Amino acid sequence: MRKTVEDIFAESIEVKHETLKKNLTPIIDAAQVIITAFKAGHKLFFCGNGGSAADSQHIAAEFVGRFQKERKAWPAIALTTDSSALTALGNDYSFDIVFSRQLQALGQKGDVLIAISTSGNSKNILEAVKQSKAMGITTVGVTGGSGGLLANLCDIPIIAASHKTARIQESHLVIFHTICELVENTLAT
Repeated sequence: MRKTVEDIFAESIEVKHETLKKNLTPIIDAAQVIITAFKAGHKLFFCGNGGSAADSQHIAAEFVGRFQKERKAWPAIALTTDSSALTALGNDYSFDIVFSRQLQALGQKGDVLIAISTSGNSKNILEAVKQSKAMGITTVGVTGGSGGLLANLCDIPIIAASHKTARIQESHLVIFHTICELVENTLAT
């Protein structure tokens, strides 16, 4: 067991190193578009499925509450949290539009969407990005592996350097916390 634990940690660390090497500029770019949006009075949206839904809620809460600094609240919305909207849209239309329909109702030009999919191929995530682009919402796709369809569809792709879901999700958390810290360091002065 000891060797297994050590191997898991070593692999996670290596994936994070590779992810950083391949994504330094896109991570900074993502933070910058969020900073610009917040300065202009716009909102930040998140969407994802499963563990990525949990990440959406976690990181939206970091922006609304605080990450490390005491500061004013910023408008961040996880589109994964309204169970009535999700179930009504899924039932009445299709699960494929549960996020895009909410963006149609709540989003506006100048907002930012962080779309999370470990495979980059989740249909409802791709539909959310398409809706965002049609509305003038900047899209950041956070994915893994080859990036899937999401990497080519979004404005700023950030691709974790692994094909294993667990390693991708671990890298996503570091990416999100880094973006939070960059935004706070710039705006919470």
